[in-house]
Amino acid sequence: MTLDRASIVDTNFEALVGQGKLPKPITSTSLQEAGLSPQLAIDIFDAQIKSRHLDLFARVIKEEGLGFYTIGSSGHEGNAVLGEVFPYTDIAFLHYRSGAFYLQRAKQIENMDGVKDVLLSLGASRDDPISGGRHKVFGSKQLNIPPQTSTIASHLPKALGAAISIVRAKELGFKGKLSSESVILCSFGDASLNHASCQATLNACSWLASQSYPLPLVFICEDNGVGISVTTPSHWVEHSIKARPNIHYISCDGLNIADCYQKALQAEQIARHKKQAVFLHMRCVRLLGHAGSDIESQYRTLSEIEQIEANDPLLHTAALLSEAGLLSLDEVVSLYRTNKELIQAKALEVLPAKQLDSVAAIKASIVPSKDKKQNKLFPKDVAREAVFGTNFSKLNEKRNLSQLINFALTDVLLAYPEALVFGEDIGKKGGVYRVTYDLQKRFGARRVFDTLLDETTILGTSIGLAHNGFIPIPEIQFLAYLHNAEDQLRGEAATLSFFSKGQFQNPMVIRVASFAYQKGFGGHFHNDNSIAVLRDLPGVVVACPSNGKSAVKLLRGCMQLAYKEGRVVVFLEPIALYMTKDLHQPGDQGWLHTYPALGEQTDLGEVEVYGRGKFVILTYGNGYYLARQAAKILVEKKNILVKVIDLQWLSPLPEAAILKETVGASHILIVDEGRKSGSVSEGLMTLLFESGCGSIPIQRVTGEDCFIPLGNSWQCLLPSKDSIVRAVLEMLGVKKHAASQIEGE
Repeated sequence: MTLDRASIVDTNFEALVGQGKLPKPITSTSLQEAGLSPQLAIDIFDAQIKSRHLDLFARVIKEEGLGFYTIGSSGHEGNAVLGEVFPYTDIAFLHYRSGAFYLQRAKQIENMDGVKDVLLSLGASRDDPISGGRHKVFGSKQLNIPPQTSTIASHLPKALGAAISIVRAKELGFKGKLSSESVILCSFGDASLNHASCQATLNACSWLASQSYPLPLVFICEDNGVGISVTTPSHWVEHSIKARPNIHYISCDGLNIADCYQKALQAEQIARHKKQAVFLHMRCVRLLGHAGSDIESQYRTLSEIEQIEANDPLLHTAALLSEAGLLSLDEVVSLYRTNKELIQAKALEVLPAKQLDSVAAIKASIVPSKDKKQNKLFPKDVAREAVFGTNFSKLNEKRNLSQLINFALTDVLLAYPEALVFGEDIGKKGGVYRVTYDLQKRFGARRVFDTLLDETTILGTSIGLAHNGFIPIPEIQFLAYLHNAEDQLRGEAATLSFFSKGQFQNPMVIRVASFAYQKGFGGHFHNDNSIAVLRDLPGVVVACPSNGKSAVKLLRGCMQLAYKEGRVVVFLEPIALYMTKDLHQPGDQGWLHTYPALGEQTDLGEVEVYGRGKFVILTYGNGYYLARQAAKILVEKKNILVKVIDLQWLSPLPEAAILKETVGASHILIVDEGRKSGSVSEGLMTLLFESGCGSIPIQRVTGEDCFIPLGNSWQCLLPSKDSIVRAVLEMLGVKKHAASQIEGE
């Protein structure tokens, strides 16, 4: 058996057409019945042929070292119809086998060269208009196609969010980036249907639709019957979707462009005019294996492969056009050859491609380009008083962290009409810790709303909402719950700017109730102190307040980063400090603060400093609270002056401020409530040593590499004021028994 099926498929097309040996249609829908005009039918065929030749050419240039990607669209070329039916103003989150869709949609814009775009992308060219050589993707700002780098289904949740955003913008009178009549398209393969992200999205879609919420959304499942080497059971897709309530199921023959056209128009009618979700099941085949490196003969017999190749969609379209008298067989072959020559000629223009050749060039789009937007102006007191109600006259009273975040969110929602607050139980209940209490009453259920209990849907919806100009402020109920959906951050939100040269952004501020110290509240799902996964995301900002005053100023800075720079920000709120009043002794109210004036804001890279002294403690969150307690003990018992630095920004670290505040330090102690491995403290140690601070003593007090247990055992695992005092004294040479004596006092 020859392994070069690409050459065989290429040769067979011309041979079979020339001999008139064309396949019989699987469905009988004709061009006339579908209302597909002769000119448009030929134009769609042209896009199908171009897509095929790009697939074939990708394998040739890969062997020559000029190309770097061979996952093709061969067998899926029926999706060219969808690129015609749905206008380019409809945002499309595309499957990686959507070459024909892309080429046909590109024809909607005069002088746009879809073929050249794909060739540049195949060659990883820095001139590739969507990713600048960072990845081979189908994407275009002009065509409303955000780049999708996911190989499975992680783009579905944001498609749902984008559909919600269209209706929500209309409800709020908010002018989004998309028209109120837009439809959201989302394509994927049959194997992707089984992925958790897909199932979560379909579930959420049914859940919303059951409440009669409008959803102008078309899911496009391109079913070729196999996921790499694993066969999809017969009728699995159909039976799975038909069992879901309130999603319209439409099946079409992906080998028959007339049937595709007819069913696509039906799907559009339902989604655009009825605002209801549609699942368009397009049955197709997969030619040439999963990718160039996939040897299909390892899991399919030659007979099976040849049977699939006999159902080549290009052969089916040729038969349809020939039988309708639109093209002779010779004209079909001529069109096929002409497109091959066209693509080869265009390739000579762009290959070999000039690729990104420096760290700076590659990283340039990790952080979106700064917008020239003016800072948001907070409303006048008259408007604020109307919303705050009786609380307005009490803003100068000292409050805890939870209450001050609530006030900050109130002012944010007033200043940013595009901001939405949502999450599990955050509406009437006000969240588990009452942080969002009364926000729904102040702003209504369209801006402050409950979600179903699924973090993937929450974060994915946020990305989709941001695509339409909103600034989502989703809440994740507990830090550990974030791990259920971290790929929505890692694989989707964090990568969008990078893989689109900053042309697409998904700004948001994700609030997360975080960390440990919850005094008896155990279990790794509610009492978690690990944020390693967040600090590993290029371009994502991670902020953490330690007290109410810091939280308000920091949250304002985070919102400005999202609004002006399109940043993805994670705002970690220490649960144990939400209700904390006292600092040193009962009744001192040392951890209550008044609400900062509207002009006060903490910008990225700024730290807070308490005290003075050559002994420096670097910390954040609960660690700052404990370090402040330790500082009092140290100065009173040993006359040791300590400077405590509240980092506030955990990623990227506020390096310049840290180095400035540690100049002249005699000792540095890092207090990190995170685990010893993979913690912020590792980044701080690296920064200090690489910056030449290694000549002075530097130590860490961290959490243990362990999950947090139930009951009081947590105290064995986490930093405390006593462990901080002990570490300081030991670093200064105070004997251990003396340190223990001070702790006992």
